[in-house]
Amino acid sequence: MPFLKGGETVVIVGDLTLEKLLIVVVLMSIILGGPRIYRHLQKRKRAKLLSMSGIRDIDKMDGRQFEFFLEVLFNKLGYRAEVTPGSRDYGADIILKGKNKIVVQAKRYGAGNKVGLKAVMEAHFSKSYYNAQDAWVITNSRFTSSAIEGAKKTGVKLMDRTTLQEFILKINPERKPADIRKEVRPALRKCPKCGKDLSIRQSKDGQQFFGCSSFPQCKHTENIAN
Repeated sequence: MPFLKGGETVVIVGDLTLEKLLIVVVLMSIILGGPRIYRHLQKRKRAKLLSMSGIRDIDKMDGRQFEFFLEVLFNKLGYRAEVTPGSRDYGADIILKGKNKIVVQAKRYGAGNKVGLKAVMEAHFSKSYYNAQDAWVITNSRFTSSAIEGAKKTGVKLMDRTTLQEFILKINPERKPADIRKEVRPALRKCPKCGKDLSIRQSKDGQQFFGCSSFPQCKHTENIAN
C-alpha cells in the first residue's frame, strides 16, 4: 500500500519498496538476458573476423586458387611451399619444406559441404609417399565427425574455417585472398554439356564466371567456385 515519505508517494509491495523492486527487475533482466547478449557479441566478433580474414574471397575461389593462397601463407611463415601438379599428386596439394616436411590437402568447399574421412586418409597416405613428418588438411569449410575421428587416429592435423581465419589474421600476408583471385587463373575445365573448353568471362557487375567457349551454340555457365 502507498504511504507518504517527504512529500513523495512510495509504493510497498510486500516488504519491498517500488524502488527496490525495480532494482530486482533490472538485475533479473541482466541475468536472464546475459546469454543472449553474449551470443550477440560473439556473432558480431565472428562477422568482424570474416571481413578481416578475406574468407569471403576464398569462398569464391576454385581449388587451384585456394592452393596458391595457402602457398603464400606458408611462404610468409618461412617454409618453401610448392603446389603439386593437378593430377597424380598422391594426396598432397602442397608440400612444405622447412625444418620438417609437411604435406597439405587443400579443400575449398562450398557452403554446407563438409570435408569427409576420404581427405584425411589421402593426406595420411601422402605423408608416407612423400616421406613427410606431418600431414594437414586445410579447408574453408568444416569436417565431418568421421574425419575428425580419423584425424585423431592417424595423427593428421585439421584446420577448419574458424582456425583458417585465425591463421590468416595471425600471419597477415601482404597478398590477400582478393589479390590471389585476380592474379591466379582458375584451373581449366570442360563443359559438362558439350565437352568444349570453358572460358572465364565477366558479368556486368564485374563478377567472373565460366562460360562455354562454343557460345552461343552452348549456353552453359557455372561459378568459378565449383
